[in-house]
Amino acid sequence: MSMELLTKEIFEDSIRKAGSICVLGHVSPDGDCFGSVLAVYHYIKRLREGEEFRLQVYLEEENPKFSFMDGSDLISTDSNDGREYELAVVCDCADTKRLGRFEKYFRSARRSLLIDHHYTNEGFGDFGVIRGTASSACEVLFDLMDERYFDRETAECIYTGIIHDTGVFRYSSTSAHTLEIAGKCIEKGIAFGSIIEESFFSMSFEQKRVLGYILSGIRQRAGGKIAYNYLSMEERKKLGAEDMDMDGMIDHIRTTTGALAAAYMYETKDGRAKVSLRSNSDLVDVSRICSANGGGGHKKAAGCFMSLDFEKNMDEIEADLMEQIDHAAAL
Repeated sequence: MSMELLTKEIFEDSIRKAGSICVLGHVSPDGDCFGSVLAVYHYIKRLREGEEFRLQVYLEEENPKFSFMDGSDLISTDSNDGREYELAVVCDCADTKRLGRFEKYFRSARRSLLIDHHYTNEGFGDFGVIRGTASSACEVLFDLMDERYFDRETAECIYTGIIHDTGVFRYSSTSAHTLEIAGKCIEKGIAFGSIIEESFFSMSFEQKRVLGYILSGIRQRAGGKIAYNYLSMEERKKLGAEDMDMDGMIDHIRTTTGALAAAYMYETKDGRAKVSLRSNSDLVDVSRICSANGGGGHKKAAGCFMSLDFEKNMDEIEADLMEQIDHAAAL
């Protein structure tokens, strides 16, 4: 059965009628993922205030930088609690495999709703809305909400997701509507300056060490059109770096002058390479590369997993990027 369009009416009706609801996001959750799932959590609580029902958020891992959001301590990382739900709400996820070990909650739910902005998403679940031009899943989510139930806690989460997926309003996906939503969040009294400083710019000691290592050994390909670096498990152990300490490294590589694209890879605990790609040019679609390797994302920001041969991976990435650039130049 093909996915039907999720409207504001269906969104509210589904939430109001379900006796049990789970909220899910993608593996390796980022700011937009944390923000959107927690925004759904607070919105549902507000919409059904005083009612008895079961509501649980599941995400793959916790990240201290998002602990300021109310409800972050209630997120479950347990995929073996044996529960099933009447309704599953999926946020910021391009396909079911990206739900990781929590995919089973989506599969067993009687009804499922999808809220996303990845243009590579072909749609899944019973009802969904995918707006590839939106800045973030949080922007798509806001447009489904009845503003009568949009409170400060929800606004804090929506604002967090937006600033992370727009690079604090720097990326081309930022629109007048994006800023309008941010304004509505600020009107709710959120500490918008602190949210930006603490969740986007602030870095732990371990992150600073990783950043120093990455920038001191930054590499180039294709005559400077590609900037990149990578981190092995051996170096990770020397730096005391966990997976969450890799957050944001790609954006420091991306801002290299002359680079049309940037790549950052690190070795995961299961022996793969986690790949993050960014594009600085309309000529380059990095989601094409990541989708071909089982990942996904957006034209200018995408990720995937590849085999643990960093330079071989870069050969593949460079070949694809240069093919895109050469094709565009020939038009």
